[in-house]
Amino acid sequence: MSGVPEEILLSRAALSRLFEPSDAVGLALTAVAGAVDALRIATGSLKAGAQLHQEVAGCLDMDAGPRDVLAEALERWTPRRKDLAPERDLATMGRLRGRLVVPESPDWPEALGDLQLAAPLCLWVRGPGQFPTPKRVVALVGSRDSTNYGNAVTADLAAGLVGRGFTIVSGGAYGIDAQAHRAALAVGRSPESIPTVAVMAGGVDRYYPAGNEELLRAIAGQGILISEVPPGSSPTRWRFLQRNRLIAALSAVTVVVEARWRSGALNTAHHAAGLGRPVGAVPGSVHSANSAGCHRLLRDGSAVCVTDATEIAELAGPIGSVSEAEPAVPTLDHDGLTVQDILLLDALPVRAGSTVDKLASVAGLSAREVITGLSRLEIEGLAARANDGWHRSKKH
Repeated sequence: MSGVPEEILLSRAALSRLFEPSDAVGLALTAVAGAVDALRIATGSLKAGAQLHQEVAGCLDMDAGPRDVLAEALERWTPRRKDLAPERDLATMGRLRGRLVVPESPDWPEALGDLQLAAPLCLWVRGPGQFPTPKRVVALVGSRDSTNYGNAVTADLAAGLVGRGFTIVSGGAYGIDAQAHRAALAVGRSPESIPTVAVMAGGVDRYYPAGNEELLRAIAGQGILISEVPPGSSPTRWRFLQRNRLIAALSAVTVVVEARWRSGALNTAHHAAGLGRPVGAVPGSVHSANSAGCHRLLRDGSAVCVTDATEIAELAGPIGSVSEAEPAVPTLDHDGLTVQDILLLDALPVRAGSTVDKLASVAGLSAREVITGLSRLEIEGLAARANDGWHRSKKH
């Protein structure tokens, strides 16, 4: 694969299954030790010395103290070790005519470097196209329950941008995402550029949501499907949140076409603003709840008003041209849950019960973290214990 040593490909493929997206300790370990040794350390075949523990903490800007974040992470990763099969995952991608792109690859998207330590370990890619030039990429995002107004505006914007040689990036979801992808595919016929990229929260071998299977197949045929998690991975709440940072980083401009007050699209806009990327928002009716999020961005000064493709193209200047003093988009609290509790909640089944060991493997947490997390979720009314094990509370 593009001259990258097989050992590096296999190591990064395995790490992408062992670590959840944006696992800060895992990414710090990889940055300090390199992918090959990071995998050996994470799987227990190589012991990490005291110096490495300190370097990982330093990479995370943490003072040396009684808490050993690497030791905690090693315990957290243990349940997933048995599931590692990078050769199988690469073979699956081969059957799908896909590929694994790593930072050592010549076609690695340079724009992801702006994520620094939060950059993905690798990208699982499906589709014939190559990543476009960052300055020619626009993210169009918005509500899943889009209105006719939102769909019409999205189609006009996507068509106009693709006609100007831009690539549209979105998340492959219902609503605004799907409309952006469809319009881009309908217009995109240039052999010099791909019309659209869909960033998935699960494996690229799984067309999710199922209702968009035909659309996602078309993207895989004419554009690119990408994910930072390996084939077979399920989309979870945490992975949906984390894929938003990839959408923002891959794009020169992020435009929120239609969004409710607490829409996930605002999370994408927040990432874009944090990276110094311009953010645009399309105004709507003051009576429409689906435009409340856009109006929030405009009122706070976090986005500029855009109404057509020309205005968006004007924003696609050099990366980093937005002032660092620009206010950030309000961060969603996601009901106040910690990262570990979100992972655990995603792992809890709705009906059949699950054991602590099984939850540890699915969530990528240690048994101790699962036990304490279940106690917190039970207090919050999000988890319940029955004769057959733990499951989500029925009221949720």
